[in-house]
Amino acid sequence: MADNNKQAPKKQRKNRWRWFWSTLFVLLIVVSLGLIFNEQIKNWLISSYQPKITQKSVKKNEKKKASFDFSKVKSLDFSTVANARWNTADIHVVGEILMPQSKIHLPIARGVSNEVLALTAGTMRPDQKMGEGNYPLAGHHMSSQTILFSPLYWKTRVGQTIYLTNAKKVFVYKVSVRKFIPATDVKVVDQTKKKLVTLITCDATGANRLMIRGTYVKQMAYKNAPVSVQKGFHSGFNNK
Repeated sequence: MADNNKQAPKKQRKNRWRWFWSTLFVLLIVVSLGLIFNEQIKNWLISSYQPKITQKSVKKNEKKKASFDFSKVKSLDFSTVANARWNTADIHVVGEILMPQSKIHLPIARGVSNEVLALTAGTMRPDQKMGEGNYPLAGHHMSSQTILFSPLYWKTRVGQTIYLTNAKKVFVYKVSVRKFIPATDVKVVDQTKKKLVTLITCDATGANRLMIRGTYVKQMAYKNAPVSVQKGFHSGFNNK
């Protein structure tokens, strides 16, 4: 009996070590897979954000407070995206942007907080209104050519059409300028008498900015927009 009692603690210690090393092994596998598929998981978190946008929700969100301090914007790493996906209540969507030729369809949200820019295109001034003066939007350029504002760099050219909607009206613009500018050139965000839409994203290096500027063409009631445009707005957002 004494020998059996002595062997029991030894077996328990041995089992505990086995459990420890097995757990450690599993954790290492999980961490390794996370590192390997970090980009894919991040892209999935972005693509899974598909908010429902209505006239009622837009009207409500237009009154919400937002951050317009671009100096506080961080690079789009995994933790930033995960935090944004967890805190979608802080994202106040006020419309959509559709660029069929560039394959861009994104929610537009108030401000340029990290949460907003991780999942949408963000408005850059608190006073801007679709179809009135300059309507600037910012968005991230990622390694994927299809997510957020990445297609601006790869696919957008002068002459293409830009559609904005607040769920009540559709505003049509034609791309008139495609230009690389210094990151310090903030004047492009200023209000103008001319009706414009100004889209800003990073260049390939991240040091400078790509500016896509569209000139106003016309506006119409949402229900009177071409069927192809309505279908575009009803389709899923392009973060895939």
